[in-house]
Amino acid sequence: MDKKEKNMKLPAPSFKSGTSVEEAILKRRSMRSFSNTRLNWQQIGQLLWAGQGITAKKGNFPFRAAPSAGALYPMETFVVMEKGIYQYLPQNHEIRNIASGDKRMELSKAAFGQSFIDQAPVTIALCAVYSRITGKYGKRGIRYAHIEAGHIAQNIHLQAISLGLVSVPVGAFDDKATAGILNLPDDCVPLYLLPLGFPQKGKESQ
Repeated sequence: MDKKEKNMKLPAPSFKSGTSVEEAILKRRSMRSFSNTRLNWQQIGQLLWAGQGITAKKGNFPFRAAPSAGALYPMETFVVMEKGIYQYLPQNHEIRNIASGDKRMELSKAAFGQSFIDQAPVTIALCAVYSRITGKYGKRGIRYAHIEAGHIAQNIHLQAISLGLVSVPVGAFDDKATAGILNLPDDCVPLYLLPLGFPQKGKESQ
């Protein structure tokens, strides 16, 4: 990415594949071993679209790939990779570079030494801005945000299978350290890490 460019448009997502929903569900497994093959922007963009992409508009109001209570969309999505850290901007299917350099080792340490996070070419981080949803639903909105994180993660895991990738959900990490690595504002809380990549040959799923 050009350092002078604030946002980068991602390649348009595909709406068809040779993998059925049933096949993706059947093949989905948690995999903690990844090859060192990098993902391209088409693949990264497809994963982000599956999780939080715009799928329809009613007037000027956009609807996203995962359901959200009251269509309030409290979730923010970040990508950690060798080139740096990027924030996904669903409205225009863009990403914004928010940190340069490879932070995967730092993220691995923040996740209590889970080394496969450093090995994965990409980790998608799902983070919540609770105030977007608690204003309407009160404390119960926190539960709704957590439910939404699950919807988003499942979409991404199934999309990964369709792309020939593997993934694993990670909830064990130090919140404060992870938020610092991702440069999150105070009102944005990390909930879920999704390391993704091509499978390493000879490694079994769990």
